[in-house]
Amino acid sequence: MAHSIKLAVLGALVLPAATGMLYAQAPAVAQKFAYVDSRAILQKAPGSAAIQAQITKERADAQASVSKMQDSLRAMYDAYMKEKALQAKNGEFDQRVAQMDQDMQKRQYDLMQPMMAQIRTVLDAIRMEDSYTFIFDVGNDPGLIVAADKNLDITERVLSRLKPVSATVAPRPDSTKAGATRPAPAGVTKPPVKPPTQ
Repeated sequence: MAHSIKLAVLGALVLPAATGMLYAQAPAVAQKFAYVDSRAILQKAPGSAAIQAQITKERADAQASVSKMQDSLRAMYDAYMKEKALQAKNGEFDQRVAQMDQDMQKRQYDLMQPMMAQIRTVLDAIRMEDSYTFIFDVGNDPGLIVAADKNLDITERVLSRLKPVSATVAPRPDSTKAGATRPAPAGVTKPPVKPPTQ
């Protein structure tokens, strides 16, 4: 900007003189030259200090606006990256919960198998001893039998023949084998995730 003002000052000083030389009809006279220090003029001209102060202020204001916009952009970028990281963690969490659920169901199945095998053995023994054609299970769906003679309930008799089973992991039998019974799943569920507060 100082360069532009300098050129304007020089133009204002030189142009009238040049124009006069071109159109002068007077006899030729000895030429006279002069020079100026535009830097000194710009520094000492009336109002120059106020103009420079205003320019400095407005430049500082503009720089402050740029810094504010840059900080806002950086905050938005950081929030975006945090959201992406949260989404990635949430995906990992879902995958981990699904794996734990699968592992827990397998664990329950393995732990229950020795007891289920023993129950089947006892039921078969009682069925043959008393010549039962069928032994129904009213525990899974009580609606199947609407009325029955209580004397036909052999639940206590079965329980009296069962022996304690240790809670150790047993080899998993073939689940496709006929008569294999799966216990109800004991899954792991994911708690609801609260959205982050703004």
